[in-house]
This record gives sequence, structure tokens and C-alpha cells, in this order.
Amino acid sequence: MQYKNIQGLEVPEIGLGTYKLHDRECSQIVRKALDIGYRHIDTAQMYKNERAIAEALNVSNVPREDIFLSTKIWHTNLEADDVLQSTEETLRQLDTPYVDLLMIHWPNDQYDLRATIESMLVLRDQGKAMNIGVSNFPLDLLTKVKEEIRAPIFCNQVEFHPFIDQLDLLDYAIENDIMITAYSPLAQGKVMENEDLQEIAEKYGKSPAQISLRWLIEQENVVAIPKASSEEHLRENFEVFDFYLEDEDFERIDQLEKSMRLVDPSFAPDWG
Repeated sequence: MQYKNIQGLEVPEIGLGTYKLHDRECSQIVRKALDIGYRHIDTAQMYKNERAIAEALNVSNVPREDIFLSTKIWHTNLEADDVLQSTEETLRQLDTPYVDLLMIHWPNDQYDLRATIESMLVLRDQGKAMNIGVSNFPLDLLTKVKEEIRAPIFCNQVEFHPFIDQLDLLDYAIENDIMITAYSPLAQGKVMENEDLQEIAEKYGKSPAQISLRWLIEQENVVAIPKASSEEHLRENFEVFDFYLEDEDFERIDQLEKSMRLVDPSFAPDWG
């Protein structure tokens, strides 16, 4: 495992995304991931799998303090009191006294962002959320949180893969020592179909998925949380620390068409 140092904290570069994993399948995958060596697990209130993740954590031999555990507050729970109450419920579901990172899942302009952040800071001060962050925040909103509200943001979790342009957001994150967590890092499987990625993968004896993950984590301040629902894919996604992309291959991926946004619900912000 390799780590990114963000604001003095070491975060595993590859984590496990758990969206659409539920019940026994979720518990089994998380436990297997921990056995393989994963130490970064991501969930959310909306995923409704926090209890299943708790079961895996509780039977694992990995100490809780060795796991970077992140979760996200759903976009209808952003009223100040709801932030506190829903996070308390999350901690009960996860059967843990704290999460390492607590994020706003999606921005919602129906709520006072400053009041939401203030409640998250209360949880941080209580030791229930070691760090606070956001998810799906475009650059203008991230700038507002950081510079206008002056919130100590640790992370922005966004869709990030070889087919989407997140360069402006990444530049800002690097300047301000904010972590970018890449979700859907394999473009929901579409990286496997790309000829450029297939050719680069053949050169390294790797899969297009591994090349895509390597491209992401070789960038400053970026970690990735691919979802996997089989041991084979768990292992494949984890076996990306034994090679580096040559500059020409990295740049070839940089030059791919980057207009494919896969996650864009009706309540999404204006991406700008």
C-alpha cells in the first residue's frame, strides 16, 4: 500500500468504494478487502450498508485505528440539527466512536452551507469526525467553502477517471492541500473498452483498469476508491503499486477526450 500525505495525515491511495454493496455481500467484500490489505473504506448514509460494513470491521483482525473510514451525509440531512442526529445514527450503524472523514454527499442550496459546516465542526470537536470534507462540489462551491466560510476542508470526493476533466479542481486542491478522492475511477467499466488504455495496458502487462487507477494515483493529492464485488477485482484494483507509467503513456491518457460525466442526478450542482 502507498499513501498520500494530506494536511499531515497519511491516507491509503487505493480504497474500497461500497456503493450498491449490501447486506452479506457487502460484509464479505469488505472483510476480504481488509484481508488483502485495503485500509481505506468509503460508504455513505444513502448506501444503506453501514451496518454491513460494521460487521466486517468487527470480525476483522485489523485494528480500527489502522483503517481510514469515510462516510457522507445525504443531501436532505444538511439542516444543522439533522447533521448531528444523522451522524450519530451513522456512528451507531458503523459501531464506531468516530469516522476518519465525514463529508457532505451533494451540495444543496436549500440549506445554509455555513450552518451545515458548523455542525460538522461540532462533530469534529467532539472527536466523532476526525476530518470534514465535501463531495460533488464544483470549483466555485469548493472555493466558497474554503475561502468565504473558511472551513478546514480535508477532501472533495468527485467523479474522476480518464474520460472527465477535473484539472481546475485538482489544481485548486493541490494549492490548498485538499485531497481529491476519485469515485467511479474506472468510469463504470468503460475504461476496459478504450483502445488507448488497452494498448498501454498490454505494454505493462496490466489491465486497462489498473492503468486507469495508476494514472489517477500518480497525480498529486489524488486517491481512488474503486468498487469491487469479487475477490478477483479486489485484488486487481490493489495490484497497482508495482509499476509506474512512463511520461509518454501518462500524457497519452491526459489527451483522451474528457467530456464523459456519468454521475449527474437531477439535484446535481451546475458543474460550470
